[in-house]
Amino acid sequence: MLLTFVVTTLVMIMIPGPDAALIMRSSLAHGRMAGLLTMLGGLLGLSVHAAAAAIGLSALLVASPAAFTVVRALGVCYLLWLGVHALLAGPAKADRPPVAAPGGSALGHVRRGLLSNLLNPKVLLLFVTWLPQFLPAHGDALGSALLLSAIVALLYALWFSLYNLIVDRAGTLLRTPRIRARIERVTGVLLVGFALRLAVQ
Repeated sequence: MLLTFVVTTLVMIMIPGPDAALIMRSSLAHGRMAGLLTMLGGLLGLSVHAAAAAIGLSALLVASPAAFTVVRALGVCYLLWLGVHALLAGPAKADRPPVAAPGGSALGHVRRGLLSNLLNPKVLLLFVTWLPQFLPAHGDALGSALLLSAIVALLYALWFSLYNLIVDRAGTLLRTPRIRARIERVTGVLLVGFALRLAVQ
């Protein structure tokens, strides 16, 4: 049962989404540490959802159509803003040298990752609908929920740390002006696409 949870959760984490796009963009634009900070922000957002689900707050939010719609609307707007920003920034960055560009505050990187997960109703639903399927029918449900949430956070941290390292190692090629400009545009299109898909689901 636990192995099934671990394998399935890891596969869900590895499916490309806003986190992967944001971490790649941060790493290519500002270096490996920026990618790690963006990942840390996403991990914090994940932890907030896990804690809220464990104490029952997430279930109350999902049960309220109005509240859930607000969260989804905020998530859509945030992803659209990130996507449009990447699309507009792509051509302007095409003439930069093939190295990680300085700039971008640590807090800014963390905030982008945090808001991406915090305002993502899919992450909310993960802890409200998926995780409870693996909780025991009897016994310490809260303790089991916290343990499973910790496993999700650990898998998230391990996968995206490896992902960020791979992106950084490939940075010499990916940071060339032409390719970097294309990545900015592709990232923007992906983020806008994620936003639109979230809006219609």
